[in-house]
Formats: sequence, structure tokens, C-alpha cells
Amino acid sequence: MRPLVLIPLAVALAACAPSNPPPASPPAATAVAPAPASAAALDAQALAAAHWRLTGAVDAAGRRIDALFPGPDQRLQLDFADDRLSVSGGCNRMTGPYALVGERFEVGALVRTKKFCGGGALMAADEAIGARLAGAGSLVRGEGDTLVLTTAGGDRLTFSGDPTAAARHGGEGERVFLEVAPQRVPCPHAMIPDHRCLHVRELGYDANGLRRGEGEWRFLYQEIEGYTHTPGVRNVLRVDRFDVADPPADGSSVAWVLDMVVESETVSP
Repeated sequence: MRPLVLIPLAVALAACAPSNPPPASPPAATAVAPAPASAAALDAQALAAAHWRLTGAVDAAGRRIDALFPGPDQRLQLDFADDRLSVSGGCNRMTGPYALVGERFEVGALVRTKKFCGGGALMAADEAIGARLAGAGSLVRGEGDTLVLTTAGGDRLTFSGDPTAAARHGGEGERVFLEVAPQRVPCPHAMIPDHRCLHVRELGYDANGLRRGEGEWRFLYQEIEGYTHTPGVRNVLRVDRFDVADPPADGSSVAWVLDMVVESETVSP
């Protein structure tokens, strides 16, 4: 059995409860090129309703910024919530305060995790996006569901929006911890012969991150959005559970969406 990979439960549990961290001081004002007058203004609610994935980036001379695209299957992503911005898709996750007044977009100091990634491209992407988010710029809605960020240096970054689970399901879900067994198990299914389900149970924790109980093992017939199960790996997941309005006759009335993997363990057969 290999060692556990853990994220401290106190951290995972703290993120379940609302918090009001003191606002960080925004960076000093920097001259910003005006955005096109036809661009639509944004607000915090519109930003928080989608995951924003980078689809294009050019510098002031129109040249593609290759460092922002670490690989064909790797896309940098921005998420907005509670006046804070988070960046994922590179090597490390970054987060920091932001302010949007009209089209003026300012990002405060970003903090990041300390993971090391081999190969260099992912870490270079972290540096490239961090440098372009630092300070002030303009942020407007582009054509369709896109954002256009123009930096003080004239770089132009385009992001495409995918609705968040909360936006798709009409409200915030219920935060739940699920333990997923290492192997799928046979489960009866009216329409799919020889179906194999995830084997899961709910876990409970107290405010100090200590386990205070667990539910019964049961079949989970549908997949967990954002989670890919690896046979032989036991996981503890923090997920959001949503009620599905008007589910299809052969569908579930509940949707499960991964928030984070709290614990992973490779289990020998």
C-alpha cells in the first residue's frame, strides 16, 4: 500500500462554511488602455456564474503568447467568488482579491500552492498568467459567452465561459463528503446489463476535522461530475449534491459535482 495523499480536513471543512476574510489592499493604479465602447459591462454575479477557460492570448503586437498554453489538454481557468479570483489549470492553484468597477479590473496579491511540476511548461504557465493578472487592466464581455482581459501592457486574453453547477441547477448545492471504494461493484440496473457502480458512503467530520461517523455503503448509479475513478484507488471526495428539476424517466433526481479530492490511497488487490 502506498502512502496516503492528504489535504488537511480542517482546510477542506473550513471551505464548507462562509467566511469573511479581510479585504487585501488593491495594487496601485496603473494606466489602462480603454476597452471598446461597444463592449458590455460585467458584474460579480455574471463572473461567478461560469468557469472561464482561456481560449486565446496575444500580445500588443498580435503574437500568440505560447507560455499561457502549457499543453493541448491543459487550459488555464479563472473562477470568481466572494470578491476573490482563483486560477487553475497550471501547476499550482492561485487565489487573490479582485475588484471590478465598470470595465476597470484590478487584482491584488496572488498566493499560490507550492507544488513542483516537472517539464517546466505548467510552472511557466503559472508565471505567465500571474504576471498578466498583476495590477490593473480592463475586463469586458466579448462576443457570446466570452471575457476579454486587456492588460496594462496591451496583452489581450480571451476566456470562454461554461456555466457552473450552481448556475445550471438554479442554486447552491449541499456540501457532502463521500468515500469512494477502490473498485466498482456489480449493481442491478433495469436498462444496462452487467452494470458496475461506484461504491460510496457519506462521511461526517466535526469542526476540528475529526471523523464523527459514516453512513452505510451503497451503490452510486450515476457518475460524479468532474471525477474520474481509477481502479484500485480509494478516495475521499468533497462534493456538492444538487436536486435535478424534472429529471428524465431513466435519470436521477440528484446530481453530484466534485469540489475537491480530500484524500487518496492506492489499495493493493
